[in-house]
Amino acid sequence: MSELEAQKTQTATAEPIIQLENVSVSYRLPSERIGTFKEYAIRKLQRKIRIEKFWALTDISFQVNRGEVFGVIGNNGAGKSTMLKVISKVLKPTKGRVVVYGKIAPLLELGAGFHPELSGRENVYLNGALLGYSRSEMDAVFDEIVGFSELDQFINSPIRTYSSGMYARLGFAVATAHMPEILILDEILSVGDEAFQKKSRERLQSFQQQGATVLMVSHALDSMIGMCNRIAWIDHGILRQIGEPQDVIAAYRGENL
Repeated sequence: MSELEAQKTQTATAEPIIQLENVSVSYRLPSERIGTFKEYAIRKLQRKIRIEKFWALTDISFQVNRGEVFGVIGNNGAGKSTMLKVISKVLKPTKGRVVVYGKIAPLLELGAGFHPELSGRENVYLNGALLGYSRSEMDAVFDEIVGFSELDQFINSPIRTYSSGMYARLGFAVATAHMPEILILDEILSVGDEAFQKKSRERLQSFQQQGATVLMVSHALDSMIGMCNRIAWIDHGILRQIGEPQDVIAAYRGENL
């Protein structure tokens, strides 16, 4: 057993921290493309709009245990991001329920919560407030955030001048400045340069060793094998398989790659 595998075994417990019970999410979509709001309004008044129901998730049930690094894989459009939004309480499930026993720090989208006209410094405090932290709590970790993100020279520049990699570094640094009970990541570890990705993985491993729970979506399958305790495979909104990372990824690759 590798050192990382031993750490994963020691820190994960059987105590649930996230529970999904028969969760389904549906969207109402027009059956044809409507180019403008005016055209939509006219057709709606004429009752000529046909709405179809699309199920992004169907009857999903599983639990994430306290201290786990839990991975989610699947093709684009499989429902992975929808599931993370439901767990983060950004979306309400159409059916079923989600129970969370802890405070979530979601990093679902690069720059989510950032205001393009505000500086990096101002956005640190804005993003911190959105995550539920006070001004004094953000003061205490501000220098560490700037140091981790390596944005010392740009922290007073407007966010709109940042590259996508700079967005990623600052967003990740803010979300992980305080060790959360639950950290949710949606493809965040696949952005930025190799050095930043390594530093981010090391921080996640440190959190997990201290008992934090990490729920992550990624297409970096080999990295998932080394980091995750368990992995769930979502396919067209259906939970296809859940279990040991090597087994689930082998099944996924056998069908999709």
